[in-house]
Amino acid sequence: MSAYPAYTMGGLCIIGGVTGFARTRSIPSLVAGVGVGLLYLWSADAIRKGTNNGIEGALGASALLLLSSLPRVAKGPVPAVLAVTSATTGFYYGKTLYSLGQSS
Repeated sequence: MSAYPAYTMGGLCIIGGVTGFARTRSIPSLVAGVGVGLLYLWSADAIRKGTNNGIEGALGASALLLLSSLPRVAKGPVPAVLAVTSATTGFYYGKTLYSLGQSS
């Protein structure tokens, strides 16, 4: 299992939240982007260290991002990209969690 998808998503979410705030002064964009980004980064660090709940945290962050992006997917490319990347990351960590459950 790799922490790289969570590190990537964490960085992109934080950059996106700060960019959304800088462009439109949207506090919800800042709070959501930084919050989900920090959850991804915490998860990536936990996965890298092999501690508990890293995969679950990354899966939860992916679900949160996907569910918040889906209602806005038709409004432009940014929500569509968020939905696709969060679904892809969620699939990866869901498959990883399922595989770990099967092997124990």
